[in-house]
Amino acid sequence: MAVVKKAVLLLWVFVFVCSSFVFADEVSLEERVWQLQKRIEVLEKRISEQDRFIASQVSNEIISARAQLTEGLEIGAGATIIMQGTDNVNNATADVQKKVSRLDATYSADITIGKKFNDIGGEAFLHLEAGKGAGLEDDLTLYSNTNRDAGDSQDNIQVTELWYEQVLLEDQAVFTFGKLDPTGYFDNNEVANDETTQFLGRIFRNSPTIEFPDNSAGIRVAYSPLKWLELGYGVFDGDGDWEKIGDNLFNIGQVALKTNFFDLVGNYRFYGWHCSAYHTKWLETDKIKEAAYGLGLSFDQKLTDITTAFLRYGWQYPAVYNPDTAATGGDNYSLEHSWSAGLQLEGKPWGREKDIFAFAVGQIVPSDDYKKAGSATIASPRAKIEGHLEAYYRIFVNEHLSISPGLQYIWNPFGKDVADDTGGIFVGGMRAQIDF
Repeated sequence: MAVVKKAVLLLWVFVFVCSSFVFADEVSLEERVWQLQKRIEVLEKRISEQDRFIASQVSNEIISARAQLTEGLEIGAGATIIMQGTDNVNNATADVQKKVSRLDATYSADITIGKKFNDIGGEAFLHLEAGKGAGLEDDLTLYSNTNRDAGDSQDNIQVTELWYEQVLLEDQAVFTFGKLDPTGYFDNNEVANDETTQFLGRIFRNSPTIEFPDNSAGIRVAYSPLKWLELGYGVFDGDGDWEKIGDNLFNIGQVALKTNFFDLVGNYRFYGWHCSAYHTKWLETDKIKEAAYGLGLSFDQKLTDITTAFLRYGWQYPAVYNPDTAATGGDNYSLEHSWSAGLQLEGKPWGREKDIFAFAVGQIVPSDDYKKAGSATIASPRAKIEGHLEAYYRIFVNEHLSISPGLQYIWNPFGKDVADDTGGIFVGGMRAQIDF
């Protein structure tokens, strides 16, 4: 019996010990699983934080790249619609010696893209333009026509300007090259230099005695040794065809004085130019490789805080003419002198401070050599002085639209050397300028 009791006791001890080991293993396993879960949670948290940091960094890089891409970027667009009519079309070949009335329209559209690189002082610029309509210009024979914004008779899109500009010498100098508009740098004027918002007549846009090439390959430099002084020089392809540009150079230099007398801003520009494109002498027709040259000035001066006056004068070497330059109808001619002057008045006195009223008068003097020699179709030209008068009122409708009714009068058109009516010509019109 004693032996049985001992055996039972040993059996219970064995079961107890084994159970202890089993339960000890179970507790250790649960603890390990719990610890593993905690470690996973910590790792997941760390990964999530790293993902957010990486996403933030990527987002910041994208924002920075976009900012760098758009910094200094300027995009503009506009359109000009012009309607002009006259009671005397002096080039109406189908109605010779009869007054003919006509109403024509033109439009032009512009897109400009500019990018300034402020860190290096550079700028790139692209100007795209489309338009249609010659307006009245193909119906009028004049030394200087009536719609500077008129194009041709076909819809087209062309690159008007494409250039790069670099600032040098601590902002004292600037260098520009590419396809340039010379009138944007020379013979410019604050109140008579933009046909989309100012005077439409060509005589008031630029001096007709300058043989500016039409937006061509060129280089322009300007240097300002003093705040009130700018020295400019440009060289361009004289015939604008981008072929053999060294043979047809148009050179122009300008000195501009910037004044501020009595806190009234003024600009006084003096220029001289030379064109090596082939010209023919009027009185020595065997000389067909002559150069042309000229000089002039362009002033604008604030008279009061709302009134600005302007004055232009130009002279051209009178002994030669460019055979590629002809008036409507095909007649060659050459000019010797041209002047224009006018006033611009802001509408503040009558409660329309953003409106503009302006008027100008000018004359164009043909050369004596042209008068002596005549032309292929005009044996003895009278070559009277052609006169121009223009007035317009620009109505500010809103930030995107202005409307400008205008009136022009031309006396002695083409020096009275036309086959049709030689009387004075009235031109009335309306211009709408749309800015996007």
